[in-house]
Parts: sequence; structure tokens; C-alpha cells
Amino acid sequence: MAAPQTAAKQTAPAAAPTTTVTEAPKKAETVITKVKMSDGREVSFAGKRKMQKEVVIADGKVSVRFDFLNGETRTFHVPTALMHQLAGHGASQKIGDEAAGETDVDDIVVAVDDIISRLNKGEWTATRAAGDGFSGASIVIRAIGEVTGKSAEEVKAFLQKKLDDAKAKGESLTRRDLYASFRNPASKTGQIIKKLEEEKASKSAKFNSDDLLKELK
Repeated sequence: MAAPQTAAKQTAPAAAPTTTVTEAPKKAETVITKVKMSDGREVSFAGKRKMQKEVVIADGKVSVRFDFLNGETRTFHVPTALMHQLAGHGASQKIGDEAAGETDVDDIVVAVDDIISRLNKGEWTATRAAGDGFSGASIVIRAIGEVTGKSAEEVKAFLQKKLDDAKAKGESLTRRDLYASFRNPASKTGQIIKKLEEEKASKSAKFNSDDLLKELK
């Protein structure tokens, strides 16, 4: 008599691993509060802003208008006697703000040169976008100058033209991206940049590491 056959044990296929997708929290929309001002104008205040400032130039005279969240408004008419002092203060603030966030003094100089150049061309409202900082700019400019024999001014004009041309074409190009292209270690500028950065790091070191290591012997 043949032995009874035992049905093969069926193993259920392993369940496919599940992936939990966590959505990034949505950024809260900025609340806009519209306020009827005491002079009849309607002014919009974004978020927690309680005061708006606006420079008004009319009939060759300059005023600064301050609008407040409670509907009050005040206007300061710049007196002729203080015109030069206030103009100097404004230029000092505008130019100084351009270097905010930069830590290397050579990069700060490049940032100040850039805003002075733009102001001389009448570009008051030009603002820096994300990735448009000047960190590392001075070394990139020096490296390009060493390779090409061009002056710092010529190199800066060349880089600015690249940025301007990209903007005119609707292309996205930041200073950071542009500088990175010259940092390619396989390029002539990349090798010089590496050397210059190593020299700068060596000068900023507080101790001689070789002398420190001798103390361990």
C-alpha cells in the first residue's frame, strides 16, 4: 500500500516592504493685513510687521513716510541742511549691508566693490538672490587673474557679464555656481585655488603643527 502523500506546506509570499512617505510640513502662508491709513490710503502689512517705510521723491524733494499698523502715518521731509549727511548715512548703510554675512576680509572688499559699481550705474534696487554671495570670491578672482594675466577689475567684469548674460537669457546662474566651475580640481584655476586656500589656511594657523608633534616624542 502506497504511503499517503503529504501536501507540500504552502509558504505565503513575503509582503512587500512598505515605505512611509512623510510630507515636509507646509510653510505657513504669510498673513497680509490691510489697514486704512489716517490719510485715506490703504497699506498692506505682511506677517508681524508693524511699520512700513517708504522713500518718496517728488518735485526734487525727498521725504520718508512711515506707516503704522494702527493706521497712523508720519512723514519726514528731509531738510536741505541735512541732505548731505543723510545721503552719506544712507550710502554707508546700503554699502555696508552688502557685506553682511561675509567673514573673510578679502571677500568683504569684493562685495563692497560690487555694490559700489552697481550704485554708480544707478542700480539701487538690485538685490542678491540665494547663492549670490561673495564667499570665496577673492581667491577665485586671484586664480583667474594668475591663469589669464588679467587684472582683478577685468576678471570681475568678466564674471559679472556671465551672470548678466545668464539672467538676460532667463537662465539660473548664481555666483556660487559660477565660482564652483573654476574650482574644478582638474582645471588650471582649480589647482591655483587649492594652493591659495592652503596658503591662507597656513597663515591663519595659530600653531605650527610640526612643532606640536615634536612634543609627543
